[in-house]
Amino acid sequence: MLAEERREVLLRLIERRGAVKVKDVAEEMGVSAVTVRQDVRDLAGRGLVVRVHGGALSPSAAQAADVAGPAPRPAAGQGDVFGLIVPPGGYYYPEVIRGVQDAARVHGVRIVLAVSGETLADNQEQVRRLIVAGVDGLLLMPRAGLEPADRAEEWLAGLDVPVVLVDRRAGGQAGRLEQVASDHAHGAGLAVRHLAERGYERIALVARSESPNTPLIRDGYAAACQALGLPIGPEYGIDPADGATPAEWFEEFAAAVEAGEVRAALVHNDLDAVALIGLLQARDLHVPEDLAIVTYDDEVAELSDVPLTAVAPPKRAVGAWAVDLMRRRIADPAAPLAELLLRPELRVRDSSGAFPTPGGRP
Repeated sequence: MLAEERREVLLRLIERRGAVKVKDVAEEMGVSAVTVRQDVRDLAGRGLVVRVHGGALSPSAAQAADVAGPAPRPAAGQGDVFGLIVPPGGYYYPEVIRGVQDAARVHGVRIVLAVSGETLADNQEQVRRLIVAGVDGLLLMPRAGLEPADRAEEWLAGLDVPVVLVDRRAGGQAGRLEQVASDHAHGAGLAVRHLAERGYERIALVARSESPNTPLIRDGYAAACQALGLPIGPEYGIDPADGATPAEWFEEFAAAVEAGEVRAALVHNDLDAVALIGLLQARDLHVPEDLAIVTYDDEVAELSDVPLTAVAPPKRAVGAWAVDLMRRRIADPAAPLAELLLRPELRVRDSSGAFPTPGGRP
């Protein structure tokens, strides 16, 4: 059945019944729910039906129910409902969520929030519930480390609603997934170059292995060191196989600074950087005199005892672009698929000044 024929059938169903649910019509017509939603959107754009959450009404039924009155031609994307799945806790994600909220408010989009589960099955259930509830698309920021990764990607690529990954990167099974993320590798390179320009030739990397951004930060750090002819490492906290606790590798790092083996470091994240400064001060070591720091995230870096130079990923912009990508996909399902990387910026403060010994190199 051609699209226009299908929409004519749908229009007749709505006129005859007064109201329909997307999932019911999809089963009845033997097509996907996303196809029916697009048909409803097209008919609503012509003023022939009135969209409601999870379905559609005839204009006369909408007036009788005092839902909408005469159906105006809506702006593109207006009235859509997007499901947003985010990881639990963490101080990084609220800014991304605020970006989603801001853009949704501007465009008349409703956001339904859910929290990512610990397993693939948990996430599948969250998504199933959102789809049954009638969301038009999914903005997904799943918990890092869903295993097996290839199964997770294959499942996401097979969903019958559009999906935009938010601050996550799709792999080889991405299918029709779209994505918008911060370019964390680029951000790490900014930090390395900043420290190198101040004379530091050996820059340590401190990062927690469980962060989903650590592998990208590590790649950008290593690439920048190689490009500048600097040695790679030492690294602290990155390899989960060594079994060291954060307290243990904090102490190892502080001892290296005390011994003069480490004079500059990129630290992911701000809270760890602040904790390390306290540990160094207890040893009568100071930033930036004994250690130049660039931290990654810039959530609380400015509030440190010594305001810290930081790489700031464009978290709010990532959220806003995710909404925009989804609106574009819904308005034109045939448009080319997009993968957007937004570049972080370096915010220079007092923690990464030039090396303190004028005649030498750190």
